[in-house]
Amino acid sequence: MTAEKAIANARAWFDSGEFKQTLARRIAIRSESQRDDRDEDIQVYLQQEITPAMEAMGFTLTSLENPKAPKRPMVLATRIEDPALPTLLCYGHGDVVFGDDENWREGLDPWQLIEEGDRWYGRGSADNKGQHSVNIAALEQIFALRGGRLGFNCKFLFEMGEEISSPGLAEICQQHGELLSADVFIASDGPRLDATSPTLFLGSRGAVNVRLTIHARDRDYHSGNWGGLLTNPATRLCNAISSLVNQHGQLQVSALKPPAISDSVRKILSEINLQPGSDSPEIDPNWGEAGLTPVERLYGWNTLEVLAMTGGNPQRPMNAIPGNATAVCQLRFVVGTDWENIGRHLQDHLASQGFADVQVDVLRGTPATRLDPQDPLVGWALTSMQTSSGKKPTLLPNLGGSLPNDVFADILNLPTLWVPHSYPACGQHAADEHMLKSIAREGLIMMTHLLWEFGEKGEQLVASHQAYQQQGQA
Repeated sequence: MTAEKAIANARAWFDSGEFKQTLARRIAIRSESQRDDRDEDIQVYLQQEITPAMEAMGFTLTSLENPKAPKRPMVLATRIEDPALPTLLCYGHGDVVFGDDENWREGLDPWQLIEEGDRWYGRGSADNKGQHSVNIAALEQIFALRGGRLGFNCKFLFEMGEEISSPGLAEICQQHGELLSADVFIASDGPRLDATSPTLFLGSRGAVNVRLTIHARDRDYHSGNWGGLLTNPATRLCNAISSLVNQHGQLQVSALKPPAISDSVRKILSEINLQPGSDSPEIDPNWGEAGLTPVERLYGWNTLEVLAMTGGNPQRPMNAIPGNATAVCQLRFVVGTDWENIGRHLQDHLASQGFADVQVDVLRGTPATRLDPQDPLVGWALTSMQTSSGKKPTLLPNLGGSLPNDVFADILNLPTLWVPHSYPACGQHAADEHMLKSIAREGLIMMTHLLWEFGEKGEQLVASHQAYQQQGQA
């Protein structure tokens, strides 16, 4: 038995159409976690798709009660072949965003897998049913070839509330730390750098949303009778925001900037070439932090964006000075940012600029995470991916967006490796979502090789990782 044989079997299985049939069944389940009338579909996905697939490989299924969202359960599939073997933790989410049925183009249906060329359309095809289906299939190929063994212990956590910000995930990982304990974490979500580049990322940028409000008075007043006499909260809020981020999109609050990009991360980012697809917007060359490349701005720096802003009624404007103005802003940030004190930093900065009347409310936030790129596990994964795909993979220190990686990296204290099976123009969270068949096929080949090797070298890999960690702590 060899890795090459495992890859050949996986390739033949995919080309037989079995993967497409499996994905079609899963897409047909309307597991929209953002709707209150999809509770039965949420259960159906776990009971009719996940449970049979994992039980067929000898996994034991454990339902984990969600303390924050009881109707958005989580299930842990566990297979312990030998307590002495290393343990891999995998993850996927079976919930999807709103189907948005009416906005899909003619001939497409969010709940039916429709193939057009290299595209498989359907809600969840990219996020995340298609991606975790690739990883389950890789486990199945290895299990079959090894005669009912994986060669390592495996735990696979499935959640059904990721699209509503994973309520309860952190609490479950805290409460069931022993049950979820492992040596290495490998999962798939988010996009590759582009459609043709196999990608490995080691964490994600964090995100924190804040609401800025100026409440000047309880009612609006006629702009002709009172203009020039009453402060305009909308005008003041615009100026307050411009003191936080200037006209070039550059952060003006030093406390919200990250540490300087390290030489090791800068070197990794220098090897990345952003190639926006035909569906991507044109990059604005003069936007963002001065002195950084576009890649460094996206993966190595912080950005503050205005997500929404109101003053008065934009749909039906009146000739009146609004009494209130509100904006919701978001800080995307990398490791090393003092984001947990963002409320105080913003309040202090605004007061120093003459905007003490701006009320700052922190809405929600998730930490940034990043596995050390020098960790031996990273080199192993990159080598495996290149061997199986025949392409040099792209290494991202962290995803530009956000994932609940902090629960695995910080709460469970695991080294985290993410191998995405999607690409930036997949239509994720929008109409016409799709998965590229070519990426799914290549992803299955790469994951089969990666997991096969974990079964061959797992103990050595875990030992190397632990030795590297101890060296860094010495």
